Amino acid sequence: MNYDLIIARYGEIGVKSSKIRARFERKLVKNIKATFECKVERNQGRIYIYPKDFDEAIEKLNRVFGVVSYSPAVSTRTAYNEIDNVLASYAEDLMSENMLDKNTKFAIKCRRVGSHDFSSQEMAARCGNIVRNVVDAPVDLSNPDLTIFVEVRGDDTYIFHEKIKGPGGLPLGTQGKVVCLVSSGIDSPVAAYLMMKRGCEVIALHCNNDPFSGPKVTENFNLLIDQLDNYSNGAPIKRRVIDYGEYLTAAKQNAPEKMTCVLCKSGMYKIAEKLAQKLGADAIVDGSSLGQVASQTLPNILATRYGVDIPILSPLMGLDKLEITEIAIKIGTFEISKIDDGGCSAVPRYPQTHADLDNVKKACEDMNQENEIEKAFENIRRL
Repeated sequence: MNYDLIIARYGEIGVKSSKIRARFERKLVKNIKATFECKVERNQGRIYIYPKDFDEAIEKLNRVFGVVSYSPAVSTRTAYNEIDNVLASYAEDLMSENMLDKNTKFAIKCRRVGSHDFSSQEMAARCGNIVRNVVDAPVDLSNPDLTIFVEVRGDDTYIFHEKIKGPGGLPLGTQGKVVCLVSSGIDSPVAAYLMMKRGCEVIALHCNNDPFSGPKVTENFNLLIDQLDNYSNGAPIKRRVIDYGEYLTAAKQNAPEKMTCVLCKSGMYKIAEKLAQKLGADAIVDGSSLGQVASQTLPNILATRYGVDIPILSPLMGLDKLEITEIAIKIGTFEISKIDDGGCSAVPRYPQTHADLDNVKKACEDMNQENEIEKAFENIRRL
C-alpha cells in the first residue's frame, strides 16, 4: 500500500479550552517528532504525520501518550475525478494484499468537514460504486468484513481502512513531574507507566538496600527504566539511586523487628519528598495495591505516609495482581521483573500489618529517622 501520511487522533484533549487544547496539541506534536523522524501538521482536531519511515512510525505511535488511534492513509484533492482515481487504486492495492475480493462484504463510511456540493451519503454511495467497479464485492453496511473510510476535510480528502488503537491518555509532560519509587518488582514500573500515560514526567527513584539485597536489584531497575523509556519520548525518565542499607540497619537495630517494613516505606516516602522538592516535582508515586503485602494494609498506609506533606499517588491501589501483571506484560516490563534478584533479607519473618501510628512515631524517634534520612540523601546520585 502506497501510503503518504498517517492520521492521528486524540481524545480528551478535544474537550479542553482552546488555549489548553492548543498547548496540549503542540506538546503532542513535539513528542511525536521526538519518537521518529517526520513532519507534522495540525488541523481541525487531527494530527497529520508525514514520516520518513512508515513501518517505524506505525510501530512507534503506539508508544506516544495522547494518541487514541491512528490510520495510515492516502490523500488527494477533494474533486470527483481525483477521489475516483485514488480510491480505485486503493481498492486494487487491497485486492493485491488479499484484503478485498468478490466475497468480501464491504462498507464505505464518509465523513465531511467543510462546505461541499455533495452530502456525506452521496459521496459514500459514489465511492461504493467505484469499489464495485474494481471488484464485484457485496455491500454490507451493518456487518462488513472491510470498511473503507473516506474523510473529506475542506479541499483535501483522505482514504484509509485501518484504525489502530493508540495508548490514549494525555501527552507526556503536560501534567508536571512526579517522583516514582521504582523497585525491580512487577508493580512499581506499572505505576510509573500509568502516571506517564496521564501526562506526568517521571523521576525514577531507586533505593539500594545493600547489604540486604544484591547488585542484581539495581541492574534490574536500570533494565526496567530502559524499557519504560520506550514510552518517554519528549520527556525522558530521570534516574536517581540512593544507598539505603545504613538506614535499614538503623531501623533494625533501634526499633522492633516487626516494624522494619513500615519504617522502610516511611523513610522512602520522606526521601522521595526531599527529592521532589529539589527537582520541582509535585507528587510521589508508588506501586501500592491495597492489601497485597504487609506494608499495604490501610493502617500501614496511614502510618507510612505520616509526616509527608506532598501528595502520594498510588495508581494501582484498586487493582489485583492479575490486572497489574497484564499491564506489565503489555508494556514489556514483566519478563524483566521476573528475573531473580535475590530479594531483600531485611524483611522480618512476621512483619507488622496493623501499625499503630503512635508506636510508629516512637520508633522513628528511637532510630533517629530524620538524621538517617539526611545522611542517606546526601549520597543520592544519578544513574
